[in-house]
Amino acid sequence: MTTARHYTPLDRLLNLANDALTTIAGKPFGTGRPSPAEDREAANLDAGQAKHAAGLMRVNHAGEVSAQALYQGQALTAREEGVREKMQRAAAEENDHLVWCEQRLTELDSRPSLLNPLWYAGSFAIGALAGAVGDKWSLGFIVETERQVIKHLEEHLAKLPADDDKSRAVLIQMKEDESHHATTAMQSGAAELPAPVKKIMAITSMVMTKTAYWI
Repeated sequence: MTTARHYTPLDRLLNLANDALTTIAGKPFGTGRPSPAEDREAANLDAGQAKHAAGLMRVNHAGEVSAQALYQGQALTAREEGVREKMQRAAAEENDHLVWCEQRLTELDSRPSLLNPLWYAGSFAIGALAGAVGDKWSLGFIVETERQVIKHLEEHLAKLPADDDKSRAVLIQMKEDESHHATTAMQSGAAELPAPVKKIMAITSMVMTKTAYWI
């Protein structure tokens, strides 16, 4: 008979450090789902189209780095074990998105955002703070984050080159997953965030998306 391992504060700190390094500079582990782009035919994009598609996918990759950090920060300070498990499960699915976006960036002969360490650090701090305030507010933060991510994905789907079916397939699956995360958080007792907090989140997201497209 085996017993569940008890993680000390040092164990958790080391795990968090490993998660950060893996997300920013390594190969993150997800759920093992294949990329939705695998069975799509590569489009013959010209240089301008490929650069634009890469910019959009770089923004989405940076968003997934932020989401990963957000979930890890919230899991660190979550008060209920069930909430912590939901955060960690969602983080694994976000890692799938990271892998898919990075694969697509490589195919487009491009790279992730050079500012990913900054996105990760800021989002982790916000996630940890949200979790410390209380689980219902932490879950509410997830709902609003996912709503804004879905909005960005819809905008990017409209902006992609018409023939870029590979990038489109990735974004469609990401949108489906993000919607599921938001629904799960709502069903788990999420509180509706105050309007000023939503506005600040939207402004922060806009700064990241505008910057990550180029850098």
